[in-house]
Amino acid sequence: MLQRFGLFAAMLAAAGVPLYIHLPRYVTVEMGLSLSTLGVVLLAIRVMDFAQDPVLGKLVDHPKVPLRVWAAFGGLGLAFGFWGLFGMAPIGSPLVWLVAVLVVIFTSYSLLTIMFYSQGVRLMHSKGAQGHLRLAGARELGTVAGILVAAVLPTALGYRGFAGVYIVLALAASWAMWRVWSRSGAPVAKPVSLSGLLGVQRVRFLLVLAMVNALPVAITSTLFLFFVEDRLGLKGQAGPFLLLFFASAGASAPLWSRAARRWGAKPVLLVGMALAILSFVGVAGLTSGAAFGFAAVCVGSGLALGADMVLLPAMFAITLDAEEMPAGAGFGLWSLAGKLSLAVAAAVVLPLLQRAGFTPGAVNPPEAISALVMAYAILPCILKTVAGALVLALPGEARAG
Repeated sequence: MLQRFGLFAAMLAAAGVPLYIHLPRYVTVEMGLSLSTLGVVLLAIRVMDFAQDPVLGKLVDHPKVPLRVWAAFGGLGLAFGFWGLFGMAPIGSPLVWLVAVLVVIFTSYSLLTIMFYSQGVRLMHSKGAQGHLRLAGARELGTVAGILVAAVLPTALGYRGFAGVYIVLALAASWAMWRVWSRSGAPVAKPVSLSGLLGVQRVRFLLVLAMVNALPVAITSTLFLFFVEDRLGLKGQAGPFLLLFFASAGASAPLWSRAARRWGAKPVLLVGMALAILSFVGVAGLTSGAAFGFAAVCVGSGLALGADMVLLPAMFAITLDAEEMPAGAGFGLWSLAGKLSLAVAAAVVLPLLQRAGFTPGAVNPPEAISALVMAYAILPCILKTVAGALVLALPGEARAG
């Protein structure tokens, strides 16, 4: 069963990478839209998510609709949405087409993500914190595999080729999970409103932590291609760096899970955050052509990402399980918290870069490059420090055993 979760995680992750890493450059270079326009579009999509994610969570928890019905809608929406975005030319206005396709993709992605994590809560209910952390390790290993696929294929096959492969992956993962979708395995959660969920101190605290901790990753993901090509001057070399980054995260995922089961999730998560800060301290000093230096940053920050990916969702799942809260509604809020971070990254950082005079793929003035370095390297370190302080203040402990 862990293999089925891993494959489905790979499918979801392969959808996320192009949206967060490739989309800014694809939209500006291939579709001819500006950074400011893209920032407004992504903010609008996130506003839609803010409204729909809690609703989707409630729908997932509703006992009268089989989970397989929602899974079918989500799988088909992702498959054909990606073909509409990357596999074919826009029909009519590129801006209108982009908005329509992104609505389908993001809604499908949100629905499946909420279902996926809440299903894990149900299945691991009887196995306690050890089970949640073990599932998290397998799930995030699959996540990294999907990220690697999505990092390589757009460069190797082009965006159209990637869209075709993604359709196959989405259908295969949906088929693998078909028998897993079930509401059994855990006692019926007590009825609770969203305000009731937020009334639980640890739930509320973890949601805030997730949002703040996701900001550095959201910013660096959004600016990754710009930093590699426009700051370091390493044209066409982003793919290997992405592979190194996510391979490091994947290799570390089982180790972080094992460490958390032995020493507790909270202290191990702090170690991962400290590693992330140390990894980015030297980024600001990298000069043009510094491939080896940036490779070292990718390894360190990738290892740190493995801790975030494994431990925070597992801590949240353990909390929902312990409080007997509805998993769908809980992870609807969790999904919203992560997307709020991505919205802030896109809606604030991209327009500020444009205002500083930064233009992707062009010869930029020194002040524009300095703004890019500040946004990519310095700001994430500050935000990660704030997230570490929140972990120290976190009430209770998601301790295994």
